Amino acid sequence: MNSPDSARDVSIKQEPEDISIKQEPEDHPHLNILHTVVCKEEVSTELERSPSLLQEEPEPPHIKEEQEELKEEHKELLQRPEEPVGSTFTLVVVHDKDTSSHCSEVELESDTEVTEDSEDWEETSEDDDDEQCDKSFSVSGSLNKHQRVHTGEKPFQCQHCNKSFSESSHLKRHQRIHTGEKPFQCKHCNKSFSQSGGLKRHQYVHTGEKPFQCKHCNKSFIQSGALKRHQCIHTGEKPFHCKHCNKSFSQSGGLKRHQYVHTGEKPFQCKDCNKRFSVSGELKTHQRVHTGEKPFQCKDCNKSFIRSNDMKKHQRIHTGEKPFHCKLCDKSFSESGSLAKHQRIHTGEKPFQCKHCDKSFTESTHLKTHLRVHSGEKPFCCKHCNKSFSQSGILKTHLRVHSGEKPFQCKHCNKSFSQSGDLKIHQRVHTGEKPFQCKHCDKRFNVSSNLNSHLGVHSSHRTKIICPL
Repeated sequence: MNSPDSARDVSIKQEPEDISIKQEPEDHPHLNILHTVVCKEEVSTELERSPSLLQEEPEPPHIKEEQEELKEEHKELLQRPEEPVGSTFTLVVVHDKDTSSHCSEVELESDTEVTEDSEDWEETSEDDDDEQCDKSFSVSGSLNKHQRVHTGEKPFQCQHCNKSFSESSHLKRHQRIHTGEKPFQCKHCNKSFSQSGGLKRHQYVHTGEKPFQCKHCNKSFIQSGALKRHQCIHTGEKPFHCKHCNKSFSQSGGLKRHQYVHTGEKPFQCKDCNKRFSVSGELKTHQRVHTGEKPFQCKDCNKSFIRSNDMKKHQRIHTGEKPFHCKLCDKSFSESGSLAKHQRIHTGEKPFQCKHCDKSFTESTHLKTHLRVHSGEKPFCCKHCNKSFSQSGILKTHLRVHSGEKPFQCKHCNKSFSQSGDLKIHQRVHTGEKPFQCKHCDKRFNVSSNLNSHLGVHSSHRTKIICPL
């Protein structure tokens, strides 16, 4: 029979009663073995060998209760669903030093990932406190990720474009740009997204929900970023400054587009005609020229337009609105561009100059039309007789020869004309106006051609036309 002296010593931790959780270093990310060592079984073996130990040191009731609670905790851990591989934890139960302790030690190497949001674990590492900002975390791995904010470390690099990220999950999302993967699909319209956040924002389109509301005007928005940009209207804040001209903008996108003015960069190219644009919206609008799409329709006459701004200008025809006023003659215009052109009449400015004959014009379109005189270009062709013209307006007038249309009617005699100029000349018959005066005899004429014929009377070298027969 074995004596008490021959029994193996049982090591008991003499520390205050507590349950502590210690996180082992994250050196084994792929362990998936549950190894349990219960010291109580070892102690029970010694008690069987030496009954005297059982008599001298009876097991306190509260020890048994705590061991039962610990077993229940172990069952809960085993019943948890499998998740990505996480860290190794050691759970140690230590009892009061006044009693003979029977420790239960469980070494858990689980597949349970402990995230930053977990409230089930209490971190005891002394490295949790970030000396720079005092932010705290429940998991050391989360602290490691956070510290990259301060160090600027980006250890995860994209193999396609060498862009780096501070977290592996960010790299994974980025790689979907290269692969085209869009795993998040809308159940309403089957539209797919590369990120769950993009799907969530998209779903507001179907629900009509606008959860972000402006506190100044109660306007609501689908995205928080849109609300933030909107609030700059109320605050007047323009935090984005151009380093070239010190111009400020309320949005970073506005600054980025503005900088193309200085760099001359036009990164958006039309695939149909290779024309380039500095703003993606301008490219989108331009592409409607090729597709023929006119999504903006006038509600008064159903006329359609490529641009919303063009429709807005058109609607002033129906409303009669002329919000742009000339300060020199009080004449009003429906478009700001028309006012700018008009003001050149007062200033005499002709900024558009022909490089062939030094002739100048008040409008760029007039110069463009004039250049066809030198080039001989006649891009506007009649589909009825194939006659060509240098101006679209001349073609439009010519088409009335084929159609017989005479839209310009005299209010005095109801005679009609195909051209407004012909009506104007005709009206001089009724008014008696003769604006063309001879510089030699002060005789006046209602048509310039009649004046030119008259000038031959005063010429000493009149051309004689000889009959060829």
